[in-house]
Amino acid sequence: MKIFMSRLTLFIACCLASGAFSSADAAQFPDKHALFEKVAWNSSSGGVLLYRMYSPELKPGEKYPLIIFLHGAGERGSNNETQFIQDHFLNLVFGEKGQPAFVIVPQCPVEKRWCEVDWSIRTTHETPETPSDPLRMVYELLQELKKNAAIDADRIYITGLSMGGFGTFDFLVRYPEEVAAAVPVCGGGDNEKLRTMPELKSIPVWIFHGDADGAVAPDRSRGAFKALKENGVDVTYTEYPNVGHNSWVRAYNTDELVDWLFKQRKVR
Repeated sequence: MKIFMSRLTLFIACCLASGAFSSADAAQFPDKHALFEKVAWNSSSGGVLLYRMYSPELKPGEKYPLIIFLHGAGERGSNNETQFIQDHFLNLVFGEKGQPAFVIVPQCPVEKRWCEVDWSIRTTHETPETPSDPLRMVYELLQELKKNAAIDADRIYITGLSMGGFGTFDFLVRYPEEVAAAVPVCGGGDNEKLRTMPELKSIPVWIFHGDADGAVAPDRSRGAFKALKENGVDVTYTEYPNVGHNSWVRAYNTDELVDWLFKQRKVR
């Protein structure tokens, strides 16, 4: 059994890292990628975070939400471009029902993860004592971006797919004071924290997963949903029948998601 499990873990890790699962679908908004400024941000605590940023057309005196998107393992790199391979999240801004918002799309280096845990675990994991370097820098960058008077600090939304789904849950439990709403797609979290942290009670969460996902077990999202529900969180879970790992294609094109997301505001 140990030999079988180690081989299974290796298989899943290789598939995720190579993009065998997360690079199966063509970009949905390739003509919009050039609208995102390329930035290399130097963290005061050490390290460089590559990210892309979109700024909406601003109207005087108005504030706009900020969306943080965390990509999957297959989009890691150092070119500040491949994080757009799976760009379906852009439907939130550029789709038929899209709404104006700032958007940041950081890129995780190949050797790193948004959350340094074993993706093959089928139930839950314990939150690492410290955040991964890339996630730490996302948080630090956010503190800088909030100094922009046009960004509404009460409407910061985080979402991500696959490895980014794990990162979304990790960001949620580490920095709940920052998050107005979270949308993890085919990821997994620390169910004990999701079940017990009172800081999460006021943060709406919408989870997505495919029931035929062979890379990240659907039980990860099912367990997270159950834990958040027990904690009294306003949580929604959508599971697609006969859909594999690429559930993000349908998730980010869900008609109700845009309206749901943009109406969320931080309760302080």
